[in-house]
Amino acid sequence: MAPPSGNPTTLSEADRAYLASLAPQAASPYHALNPLTKAAIATIATLAAFVLGGYVAPLAILTVLVIPGAVAAGVLTRLTRVAVLISVPISISVALVSVFTRAGATVLFTVGPFDATAEGVDFAGQIIVRLFVTAMALGLFGLTTEPRAFVVDLERRGLSPRVAFAAAATLETIPLMVERALAIQAAQRARGLDTEGSLAARIGGVMPLVGPVILSSLTEVEERSLALEVRAFGRPGRRDQLWTLADDGRQRLLRWALLVGFILVLVGRVAGALPALP
Repeated sequence: MAPPSGNPTTLSEADRAYLASLAPQAASPYHALNPLTKAAIATIATLAAFVLGGYVAPLAILTVLVIPGAVAAGVLTRLTRVAVLISVPISISVALVSVFTRAGATVLFTVGPFDATAEGVDFAGQIIVRLFVTAMALGLFGLTTEPRAFVVDLERRGLSPRVAFAAAATLETIPLMVERALAIQAAQRARGLDTEGSLAARIGGVMPLVGPVILSSLTEVEERSLALEVRAFGRPGRRDQLWTLADDGRQRLLRWALLVGFILVLVGRVAGALPALP
């Protein structure tokens, strides 16, 4: 990078262009929102869905807070597919436990010593709806927020770099492991591993992937730690940010409105002033 000309505090055009290129490019207006704003939307949507319960309130939260953002970001189809893949395995477990173990007056059918009750089906349905809303809200944040942007914004707000990096690493974990598993699966298949066909063959094809995925993940963590230390990641003191993310009064107002609204809902539910919706 060419040194600044003239006043030491004045950057050249090449310097400005280089610093501007460091910031992640926003693919949509929702992508361009501050990471804290998107995190607030995802967090409040998740907590409110569980606090309010029922079917109507979580679906209303999904319709008002999550789906418009997914449409604006152009990721609704992908987000729905990811949310279904994440929530279905947990939903199956919840349904089996709730339907056959929750006591109720209306018995739908019996399997051995277990009675499937209508109350259990209703409870399982409510939990599944909340899980889906949670997967959609958190998935929208993950699909529209670059981890490095999240780290920069957290550090700018005074959070410890180590904590910020831990938060970013959490966001990157699942996508990286999926990508690594696909690469290892392709390599194993090229060596003759059968990963298609019957269910038994598919299950058997998963086991040879577990060891390489875990070992490669540990190796990557070590390599990343060494690279960070070489770049003085643990250096104490204030850091100079080369680029910042946009954050205006409207976004701050939205975050405070979401927080205050959730507190009012929580207090209303605890005090019994807010009736439960179906």
